[in-house]
Amino acid sequence: MPDVKPVPRWLRAANRAALVMSRIGLTMGPVHVLTVPGRRTGKPRSAPVSPLTVSGGRYLVSALPDSDWARNVRAAGHAQLSRGRRREPVTLTEVTDSTLKEQVMRAYPREVPKGAPMFARAGITTSPDPDAFAAAAGHVAVFQVRPAPPAPLDRVPPRRPAEPGGLPSQCGPGVRRRQACAAVRSQKDEV
Repeated sequence: MPDVKPVPRWLRAANRAALVMSRIGLTMGPVHVLTVPGRRTGKPRSAPVSPLTVSGGRYLVSALPDSDWARNVRAAGHAQLSRGRRREPVTLTEVTDSTLKEQVMRAYPREVPKGAPMFARAGITTSPDPDAFAAAAGHVAVFQVRPAPPAPLDRVPPRRPAEPGGLPSQCGPGVRRRQACAAVRSQKDEV
């Protein structure tokens, strides 16, 4: 593994600034916000990322494979990618094929030119050169991004039929909307 330098102090502040700018609807080049449930708490955790497209597939690269967002993605398998005010639910799968990882890493300096020097400064690659990135493919985490399937219809509770007396079954005992049900009953009594 390359000799990875400590994460620069300013990186956390830059990440926060990118998140704030995204929340107010501003975009910064290819930067998106990845929001994924935390692996322990389940609370949404956000991180700026730069998706890239290689051979028709979309990918995310984590320079530090044990970063929090990468570990959260491994645990959840799904997330939300946001850019400006657009949000897209996605599923993420870690790429294990070394040839595909090399292809993605080789394309990184071309697809994300402003992010490539960061890899060299952090010691992940020797330079922002495609060959240096391909050589570092075994030391990073690469995730394939796919649109999330639509929510299944069976999650929507079926509408309950009316009871024999003509009242909706929601007016049965134990329902919190007793006042609304009382109004339905009084209308039925008036008729």
